[in-house]
Amino acid sequence: MLKKLLVGLVTLIATIGMAIAAVNINTATQEELESLPNVGPVKAKAIIDYRKTNGNFKTVDDVKNVKGVGDKTFDKLKPQLSVSGATVVEAAPAKPTKAEKPAKAAEGKPAKAAPAAVSAPVAEQSATKADKKAAAKAEKAAKKAEKDAKSGAK
Repeated sequence: MLKKLLVGLVTLIATIGMAIAAVNINTATQEELESLPNVGPVKAKAIIDYRKTNGNFKTVDDVKNVKGVGDKTFDKLKPQLSVSGATVVEAAPAKPTKAEKPAKAAEGKPAKAAPAAVSAPVAEQSATKADKKAAAKAEKAAKKAEKDAKSGAK
């Protein structure tokens, strides 16, 4: 029963945080541009500088005129770019938590498997700040429930 509850909770968290990024290259901030794959501070600044110098992009394909944006980079970016509408950006991926890092084997013993509730941080990587807080509370509650279940089984 507890496992079903945890799986349901993880699924709920994953669906809450899912959003498709759509970055308007005519209005996006440097941070919003950096949220795109293969776009770091240098490319983001180059896009903004190009926009300031040449005016708004007429089509998404015009971003290929920016120094540092080649065909390969453009192919990865194209589905997430627009030249109109509001920018909708996913939250930046979270740094791996202790639970997500591979456990080191202690003195030749195999590492312990992580509990099922640990997968919640993976699902929340694209969640908003509020979703992350809710996920953290849910993860804490799941760990407490697991601990209580273990102590009750003894």
